[in-house]
Amino acid sequence: MSINWFPGHMHKARKEIAEVMPQVDIIIEMLDARIPFSSENPLVPQLRRNTPCIKVLNKADLADPILTQRWVEHFDSQSGVKAIPISQQNPEHIRALLQLCNDMLPERNLEIRGARAMIMGIPNVGKSTLINTLAGRIIAKTGNEAGVTKTQQRIKLDNNVTLTDTPGFLWPKLSPPTCGYRLAVTGAIKDTVFDYADIGMFAAEYLLATYPQAVMQRFGLTELPENDLALMDAIGIKRGAMRKGGIVDLEKVGSILITELRAGNLGAITLETPEMVSQEQIDAKAAEASKAIDKAQREAERKRKAQKKYR
Repeated sequence: MSINWFPGHMHKARKEIAEVMPQVDIIIEMLDARIPFSSENPLVPQLRRNTPCIKVLNKADLADPILTQRWVEHFDSQSGVKAIPISQQNPEHIRALLQLCNDMLPERNLEIRGARAMIMGIPNVGKSTLINTLAGRIIAKTGNEAGVTKTQQRIKLDNNVTLTDTPGFLWPKLSPPTCGYRLAVTGAIKDTVFDYADIGMFAAEYLLATYPQAVMQRFGLTELPENDLALMDAIGIKRGAMRKGGIVDLEKVGSILITELRAGNLGAITLETPEMVSQEQIDAKAAEASKAIDKAQREAERKRKAQKKYR
């Protein structure tokens, strides 16, 4: 199953960002520390070009700290990029972003004209909450669902920084397909777009392979299930998520597992590594190339049959 979500307001947001970008000195791109690659919009490099960028790994308190550090090093190796992990529980760390904006513009006389920053990020990554922390007051509307912010707004902050807030937007095609699943697992995609049983199975397979003890402890399991379906069944039995006839309700179990994961009840978990996504990108490109070849062959065969028919 392929998961995509690109409503009309996201297309509009992308166009508006492209129009304003020439006036921006620095970009703050918010990422989900649990999925730094999947929450990194591939359209941002096209939009920002050489503009300096701060990659903010939000919700770091929910992510595996060892893997977060590896992701910080990965982003820091890129030209013009500085990565920092943050948590909403540490507002002082968040406010340090304002000084970092100025530090990344060493050639600018900031007394004459302050830094013009733009904050970008996928839906439900925490932009509005971060803006309210930076401003010290409620400015941006917040909500525990994807797609709350719909229009741009400019906000004057301390350290002579002017911040442009933008609506969260995804991209038309989520690739590799696992990217869409991880976005759904962490809440960046509205739950009307996917089945909880589907993404629950995806999460179960990953958790069994990488955080088996966390899963067993949270759900009170004494033996490690052998596969994703066995884990879903075990959770369903433990939590009473059953249908008539003693059958486990996989949709309900998926909702339970995803809710527990999003809340951090399974512990600090990261759903991807730099090496993992690098291989996924290679595999996705190979699959796309294979599909293109198959399509070309089918088209050639169709033309051959058409020519033969009219001879």
